[in-house]
Amino acid sequence: MSGHSKWATIKHKKGALDAKRGKIFTRLIKEITIAARGGGGDPDGNPRLRGAIAAAKAENMPADNIKRAIQKGTGELEGAAYEEITFEGYGPGGVAVIVETMTDNRNRAVSEIRHAFAKNGGNLGETGSVGYMFSKKGVIVVAKSAADEDKLTEIALDAGAEDLSDEGDSWEITTAPKDFEAVSNAIKAAGIPTEVAEVTMVASTYTKLEGAAATAMMRLLDVIEDLDDTQNVYSNFDMDEESVPA
Repeated sequence: MSGHSKWATIKHKKGALDAKRGKIFTRLIKEITIAARGGGGDPDGNPRLRGAIAAAKAENMPADNIKRAIQKGTGELEGAAYEEITFEGYGPGGVAVIVETMTDNRNRAVSEIRHAFAKNGGNLGETGSVGYMFSKKGVIVVAKSAADEDKLTEIALDAGAEDLSDEGDSWEITTAPKDFEAVSNAIKAAGIPTEVAEVTMVASTYTKLEGAAATAMMRLLDVIEDLDDTQNVYSNFDMDEESVPA
């Protein structure tokens, strides 16, 4: 596996999140609430909220759920006071891990994340210990069977994409976060389906694990993903594609 979306590809293949629709809804509701609290309830003037709503609609979240989450964020409805906390640490083999959480109980979140690392071959680091290895990027993955390279390149670059790379059986487009929405919309308008379309943290280098170390790393990531406070997990973990659980 190569390219920027190694962890995204692993995550989608093993289905750690996709198998838990209720958990996806919970995370999306938290993101919508936080976005509305920070930038107001009008998506036209709040890019973070606009992105959160688009992600919720992509998961077929009912409109009423989205509306209530916005109202909780703006204070029109009573809701939990969520706090955003980012953790940085290391997994088996020295793999870098960033965990973004949203919690209404800081002590619980810190305790659970620390325990997850300690019990699964990792250790929690200081703020900034691995963050420098990552940068925020828009990543869009398109199956080669879905689009011609020249056509996709023209659409993506005209809309503001930074790069298009060949990743074996797919094309991978990267964008600056501010240009992600425009590029994604342009690809969608052309009728081209995407396999992955998200703003994520992209690692500058990747650490490949095999055998027991790779299995241990997958277990650590599963445990972290399963915590109620976890919103997003990013890693520079790489493994052979054929080893990824179906």
